[in-house]
Amino acid sequence: MPTCRSRFVAIAAAVLSAAFPCPAAAQHGLPATPAHGQPLPIPGRSMVITRYGIVAASQPLAASAGVHMLEMGGNAVDAAIAANAANGLMEPAMNGVGGDLFAIVYIAKTGKIYGLNSSGWSASGMTPELLATKGLTRIPIRGIWGVTVPGAVAGWQALHDRFGKLPLSTVLAPAIRYANEGFPVTEVIADTWAEYLKALNATPDAARTYLIDGRTPREGEVFRNPDLARTLKRIAEHGRDGFYTGATANAILATEHKLGGTMTAADLATFRPEWVTPLHVDYRGWTVYELPPNSQGIGALMMLQIMSHYPMAAYGFHAAQSLHVTMEAKQLAYADVLRYVGDPRLAHVPVEQMLDSAHAAARAGMIDSARAICTEPPSEFSSVTDKKGGDTIYLTVIDADGNIVSLIQSNYEEFGSGLVPAGAGFVLQDRGALFTLQPGMANTLAPHKRPLHTLIPAFMQKDSVRIGFGIMGGWNQAQAHAQFVSNIADYGMTIQQALEAGRFTKPGFSGCDFDIESRIPQAVRDSLSAMGYDLTLYGPRTGHFGWGQAVLGTAGGIHYGASDPRHDGAAIPQQLPVRP
Repeated sequence: MPTCRSRFVAIAAAVLSAAFPCPAAAQHGLPATPAHGQPLPIPGRSMVITRYGIVAASQPLAASAGVHMLEMGGNAVDAAIAANAANGLMEPAMNGVGGDLFAIVYIAKTGKIYGLNSSGWSASGMTPELLATKGLTRIPIRGIWGVTVPGAVAGWQALHDRFGKLPLSTVLAPAIRYANEGFPVTEVIADTWAEYLKALNATPDAARTYLIDGRTPREGEVFRNPDLARTLKRIAEHGRDGFYTGATANAILATEHKLGGTMTAADLATFRPEWVTPLHVDYRGWTVYELPPNSQGIGALMMLQIMSHYPMAAYGFHAAQSLHVTMEAKQLAYADVLRYVGDPRLAHVPVEQMLDSAHAAARAGMIDSARAICTEPPSEFSSVTDKKGGDTIYLTVIDADGNIVSLIQSNYEEFGSGLVPAGAGFVLQDRGALFTLQPGMANTLAPHKRPLHTLIPAFMQKDSVRIGFGIMGGWNQAQAHAQFVSNIADYGMTIQQALEAGRFTKPGFSGCDFDIESRIPQAVRDSLSAMGYDLTLYGPRTGHFGWGQAVLGTAGGIHYGASDPRHDGAAIPQQLPVRP
């Protein structure tokens, strides 16, 4: 195994000692093995290292579309929009213009960090009372009742207006061309697509858009979506108005009205994203940033605050005790997220109390060192039901100047609501399924309200090191973020190691059932079972634990990229500019 010194040979010694604390043995050439726990993972992939830009995405052609923008003189924002537009075409189960978008933008010149919440709101006629007349006690995953206004295109416009350099028509050109000419479908995406044949066959427009001769595209088969090309071309020519008004908006509204939905032209045309200030906490000297509610990002920060009260590095990587603390921190943090997080425009969300250090200490004190507590109660300051949800892509970009975009975008469930507006080439998201119909909750359905949201991009910094990162996968995200941060801050991993390391996840909110990867040794799993955890084992390279990407920048201008081998993705570097 490489030593910590050899892994970061290009980084200045001062940055190494401050940002990547490694065990003393490793600095003398011995294996980087914690005093307790398991040896640090040997990564299956090397990091990409360059002085120029990097785009890391779950589809290599989409990442390449972003790199093309960098090579044309664009910046990280231009590249992120281009990659996202292409990814929506190429990985349609997971994302697209019918879904929502969140982003964190770091501007190297000023050191400022910006947050964008472009999650769409519910239609003006949506109320619990309306759904009660339909005999519904919860919002269905598929169908018209879970559809909320798509936020992605408004998010592109907001990002482009504030930070973009290239014309939007240039930025969207690769996705438009790929949609018209086609692209070969990659392995993991083809497998995921195949799982939803029945759902896509449920409506003629979905079948016509996403099936070839009545079946899903096979690995390596060329897939085209000329309807989506026309939708993207309208956006390229008219910006957000080419989506929220005109032909595309009319197609969305026609679908709504045909199926009894309540969305109006004003619901679409008046939607605007919100620039927000990211929340942050300190963890072992790193400042970790997540977006504020209505997203679940606060859950990752709460987990880290609880974990900070325990000597994770001393326990060791993948030691039973360190995993136990992290799993209990998940339970405690998510109980509060479920109870208190909603749209802060329409509900009180006690952010300061949730992130209060005394509150974190009290929650940390509830952890029993010897056994799992299977039902952690939410805090009392002064619901939704367990839903898995995992249709998301995450991508991140660093440009030659060190600017970073951390961007996440999703349909919520695979292929969202399953509804494709006629001739539009995309599915409408089902994000409204995350509302609760229980009265008086922070996340109770109401008109023009944004639901409790699973999507969270992330960012962390220490001294002169900056990292944009994210791991998708519904409610997996906050718990995966906390594990990624701990891998770096507690165990000194590279960003590639931190992505590849075995993870646990718990899609629900109660009970001791956790899912765990086989990368975590049997003896450790046995110890956790003895503590009371009900573990379900998964093999390597499944999407069950999410797929992540990461980029890292240093003050010396050396940039690193990493991509999760659980998916088809890649971190692709910008080529050296060549001048004749």
